[in-house]
Amino acid sequence: MTAPFEIFLMAPPGLEPALAEEARELGFPKPKCVPGGVTFQGTWPDVWRANLWLRGAGRVLARFAEFRVPHIAQLDKRARRVDWAQILRPDVPVRVEATCRKSKIYHAKAAQQRVERAIAEELGAPVLPDAQLVIRARIEDDLCTLSVDTSGEALHKRGHKVAVGKAPMRESMAALFLRQAGYRGNEPVLDPMCGSGTFVIEAAEIAAGLAPGRSRRFAFQDLASFDAPMWEEMRQGTAQTPAHLFYGSDRDAGAIQSSTANAERAGVTDWTRFAHHAVSDLQRPDGPPGLVIVNPPYGTRIGNKKLLYAIHHSLGEVMKQRFSGWRLAMITTEAGLARATGLDLQTGPPIPHGGLKVRLFQTAPLP
Repeated sequence: MTAPFEIFLMAPPGLEPALAEEARELGFPKPKCVPGGVTFQGTWPDVWRANLWLRGAGRVLARFAEFRVPHIAQLDKRARRVDWAQILRPDVPVRVEATCRKSKIYHAKAAQQRVERAIAEELGAPVLPDAQLVIRARIEDDLCTLSVDTSGEALHKRGHKVAVGKAPMRESMAALFLRQAGYRGNEPVLDPMCGSGTFVIEAAEIAAGLAPGRSRRFAFQDLASFDAPMWEEMRQGTAQTPAHLFYGSDRDAGAIQSSTANAERAGVTDWTRFAHHAVSDLQRPDGPPGLVIVNPPYGTRIGNKKLLYAIHHSLGEVMKQRFSGWRLAMITTEAGLARATGLDLQTGPPIPHGGLKVRLFQTAPLP
């Protein structure tokens, strides 16, 4: 498959524009927002580079075939005509996931079985229910799209973070919120409720020019199109020393231990500083103004809302008194909690997160 094909980058609904902007900045051609992600036309090296470098994508799917299927016999026939040897290796197990919407073929299990049979009989690859490599068959309005999940484990699993807090934010989502808040790697970042350090570590990696996928393996390494020497060359890269430091603090000592350990595994210890204290004790770091970004508790896990209003008010006061010139970005489900800061906040679109809808509330540089 040397001709360009459609590559689909998954994103949380509402964050597609931020991912499209990231893809554009990385030089991917004409990225286009679609519900739940971003598409562009590319080749296999683009697939590898997208997995390696895109911080905001949840997965990268390569769409390699599309055809009309007015009935199940047509799916059987067309699936057998696919050049599976161009996509899959006969020695690597694969599984098939199928979905059907608004189509004459409405039985997803039957569709799955037809594609499985085509792979097993035309290529000879083992089809196993627990295989790591996944082919997706999506049938919508009688149009079948076949794609391969080239990522394997979801891309927020960077491969160097072990310790997570109680309500962790995925790294991919954190990266898109940093982008929405205007962060591009050229200013200090501080998270006063840092949990396992996700925002601080992401910000430091962006500033250092580190590839988010540098520590992990991908499903595309098991595909027929994989070129190991070219991939090794693509992975070569050296970090640059950021011009600023990145700060995290938390009132939970365990969170600070987790953050410190995660920063060490990510290789950003030299540029991160973590401290154990409450929001009210937060001090402005030396140096130029930057971004304070925080994902505070929303009250769904912590029952006492009054306490949360007090913490948000305290954060607002600290920002007004000590952080002139800095911006605040806050991710929360509750507009009321955001307003409790007493700051002038702009509101972003609702984003699904952990069964809830969160928004990014952010200020201009504070007076």
